[in-house]
Amino acid sequence: MGVTDHCKGTFMELQRKKAHRYVIFKIDEKENEVVVEKTGGPAESYQDLTSSLPENDCRYAVYDFEFVTSENCQKSKIFFIAWSPASSRVRAKMLYATSKSRIRHELDGVHYEIQATDSTEMDLEVLRERVY
Repeated sequence: MGVTDHCKGTFMELQRKKAHRYVIFKIDEKENEVVVEKTGGPAESYQDLTSSLPENDCRYAVYDFEFVTSENCQKSKIFFIAWSPASSRVRAKMLYATSKSRIRHELDGVHYEIQATDSTEMDLEVLRERVY
C-alpha cells in the first residue's frame, strides 16, 4: 500500500504551517494507495471532522488539537485517528487495519493515536484525557 506525496505534503502543511485543522485520508483500492479525501481549514472544529467521517466506511484522519495547559500555555498535539466503524465492510476493516502502520510511518510527528469503532471512542473528551 502506497502513501501519496500529496498525503505527506498535506500533513506537513497541518503540522508546520497550521494550514489545516484536520486531514481525512482514504484508501483508493484501484490505485492501491492512501490519498487525501478532505481537509478542514484552521477555523474548523473537531465536530466538523467527526461529522465528515462516513458512518459505514473506514478512514484515517489527523487532527491538530489545540489546548491550554494548567500553566496557561497554548499547545497543540496531533492525533492520528483510525476510524473503523462496526458497520463497515469486513474487507475495508482488514484493508485499513493492515495499512495503518504504513501511513503512520509516513506521518512523522503524530503524538497520539486513537482507534475508534464508534463516535464515543473518539469523543473530544477522549482527546482531552490523553493530553492532560
